[in-house]
Amino acid sequence: MSAASKYNRIAPIYEFIDLPLELPYFRKWRKEALSGLSGRVLEVGIGTGRNLKHYPLNCSVTGIDNSKGMLEKAGEKAKGKKNVTLLLMDAEHLEFPDNSFDYVVTTFVLCTIRDPLKALKEMRRVLKPSGELIALEHMHSSDPFIARLEDIINPFMFFLLGDHMTRHTVKDIKEAGFTIQEIKNLAFRDVFRKIRAKP
Repeated sequence: MSAASKYNRIAPIYEFIDLPLELPYFRKWRKEALSGLSGRVLEVGIGTGRNLKHYPLNCSVTGIDNSKGMLEKAGEKAKGKKNVTLLLMDAEHLEFPDNSFDYVVTTFVLCTIRDPLKALKEMRRVLKPSGELIALEHMHSSDPFIARLEDIINPFMFFLLGDHMTRHTVKDIKEAGFTIQEIKNLAFRDVFRKIRAKP
């Protein structure tokens, strides 16, 4: 079963599943990362639209997802927001011209994309030269004990959510041609991180 199919299936209960991390952690990270943005923003893997309330009004937000079920949930949150456009689209094949966006945002998404490097190269392509990638992601820890736990949990998370716990996201971002501006460890040592990068 593809990741999109899995997320279509769990879309009605996804926010409930995510609540133990959303309430103490994700919500404040989203607000901190997104509240200062402006201009044209592409959010890759918008999911149920939890980020939408954190974008300033002077942002023109295009949100994409490859799950119809998740996009429908995001559509409920986008009602009445004239600055938000939602599209069914694959992150590995972005249907936008080069240099289209001021920011590309991913929040807990690169762990579910089949080929994250290909997707990141697409994100770099659609960013303006002056633009910025902002990523809130979880990844394989440099702590041996935590990394071993992630290795053990990984097959179960992939089966349930199509979620890879052992991705090396910072390496992927660099390999896609980005220049890292900031890496901030957020929780569980360096499992959850905020990354800012320039194309």
